[in-house]
Amino acid sequence: MGAGGPRRGAGPPDGGWGWVVLGACFVITGFAYAFPKAVSVFFRGLMRDFGAGYSDTAWVSSIMLAMLYGTGPVSSILVTRFGCRPVMLAGGLLASAGMILASFATRLVELYLTAGVLTGLGLALNFQPSLVMLGLYFERRRPLANGLAAAGSPVFLSALSPLGQLLLERFGWRGGFLLFGGLLLHCCACGAVMRPPPAAPGPGCRPQDGQAAAGSRLSLRDAAPGGRARRRLLDVAVCADRAFAVYVVTKFLMALGLFVPAILLVNYAKDAGVPDAEAAFLLSVVGFVDIVARPACGALAGLPRLRPRVPYLFSLALLANGLTDLVSARARSYGTLVAFCVAFGLSYGMVGALQFEVLMATVGAPRFPSALGLVLLVEAVAVLIGPPSAGRLVDALKNYEIIFYLAGSEVALAGIFMAFATYCCLRHNQSRSKDAPTSAATEEDGASDSEDAEAEGESEPLPTGTEEPGNLEALEVLRPRAGSTELEAEAEPESGRKPV
Repeated sequence: MGAGGPRRGAGPPDGGWGWVVLGACFVITGFAYAFPKAVSVFFRGLMRDFGAGYSDTAWVSSIMLAMLYGTGPVSSILVTRFGCRPVMLAGGLLASAGMILASFATRLVELYLTAGVLTGLGLALNFQPSLVMLGLYFERRRPLANGLAAAGSPVFLSALSPLGQLLLERFGWRGGFLLFGGLLLHCCACGAVMRPPPAAPGPGCRPQDGQAAAGSRLSLRDAAPGGRARRRLLDVAVCADRAFAVYVVTKFLMALGLFVPAILLVNYAKDAGVPDAEAAFLLSVVGFVDIVARPACGALAGLPRLRPRVPYLFSLALLANGLTDLVSARARSYGTLVAFCVAFGLSYGMVGALQFEVLMATVGAPRFPSALGLVLLVEAVAVLIGPPSAGRLVDALKNYEIIFYLAGSEVALAGIFMAFATYCCLRHNQSRSKDAPTSAATEEDGASDSEDAEAEGESEPLPTGTEEPGNLEALEVLRPRAGSTELEAEAEPESGRKPV
C-alpha cells in the first residue's frame, strides 16, 4: 500500500486502461445490487396476477440475491479456470436470458427459476470477476476505485426503480421484464473490456503475453511436496485467518438486515398512503444520497491516516445504518420517510464503499478471489433468511415497525462485533510481535552454539532425510557453509602430503 505516484511496469498501474475497467465495474455493480431491489416495483402486479402473498413474491428478489452471493465459490473456480472475460460474457447472456424467459412465466415457480436462478447466476458471474479485475489495476488508489465502482449501485437504483414503475404502467410486468432482459445485455459489453494488465495478472485472469504468463503461474500455482506445481482453484486455507473469520461473521450479521428496509420501502410507503409514483421515488432518494456517499467515503478511506483504520470506519458505518433503522421505525408521513431515506442512503453508501476494501486489505490480492467467493456464500445464507422472514412477518402482523427494529438491531450488532473483534485481533497480533524477537534471539543463540559444536568436530555429510530450508534466508546461510565444507575436504589430502 504505497503512497507514491502511479507506478509503471511493476504492480498495478493505478490508471491507464484501469479507468475503462473501472467504468465497466461501475455498470456491473449497478446491475448486481440495484436489480434485485428494482424488481420489487413489480411485486404488486405479480401478487395480483398470481394470487400470491408478499412473502411468496419476495422470494424472486431473495433467490436472485442468494444466487448472486451463494454461487461465489463457483464463480471463483470458473474465473481461475477460464479467466475473467469469458466468464463475464457467459454471465451477461445468462442474466439477460433469465429476465426474457421470466416474461413468459405462468407460475411463481417459473419466476423463481428464471428471474431468480438464471438472472442471479448471470449477475454473479459478472460481479465477482469485475472486482478481481479492479484489484489488479488499482493499489494506491484502490479505496477510491472501490468507492467509484460501488457508486454504480445507487446510480442504477435511482434510474431502474422509476424506469420499472414506468414500464409497469405502460407494458405491465411482462413487458417490463422483457425490456429489463435487453438492458442486461450491456453486461456482455462490460465483460469484453476486461483485459488483464500485461505486467501483473492476478488469480484467474489469464495473461496475454509471456511475461504475464509467468506471473500468472506464480499466482495460480502453489508449490506442492516433491517440487510439482499444483493449481489451486479455490484457496480454502484463507478460513484459518482470524481477521477473515471476523469479517465473515460481520457480513453474515449485516446481510440479515441490511437489505430488508430497501426491499420493503416502496410497499411500506404505499401501505402508508403514499402515491405509487412518490413511493417509487423514495428509492431514488436513497440512490441520490448513495451516489455522493460512496465516492466520498472511498476517497476518505484512502487518506494515509485513515487507511490503516478502515475496519473501524466500516464498523462505524454499520452502526450508523442500524441506528437509522431503529430511529425511523415509526416513520409514516412522506417527509419523515424522505428523511429516513437520506440517512439510510448515507450510511448504506459508506457500507457499500468500504466492504470490499476491508476484505482486500484483510486477505491480500492473491487470495481475494477465493475469499470473496467464500464470503458471498456465507452471505447467501443470510439473504435467504432475512428478506423472506421479513415478508412473512409483514403478512402475519401487518406491521412494518417490528421489521425495522429487527433489521436495525442486526446491522448495529454487526458493527459492534466488527469493532470489538478487530481490536482484539490487533492486540493479539501485537502481543505475538512482541514475543517474536525473544524467540528469534533464542533460536539465534541455539544456532550459534550448534555451529560452534560443528566447527570443533569433523564435518559429516547431511543425511538424506534432512529437511530443506523453509525460506530463502536459510538457503543463503547454508550455501557458504556447504562451499567451505567442500574446500576443506579438498584441502585435507593436500595437507596430508609431505614435500619431497
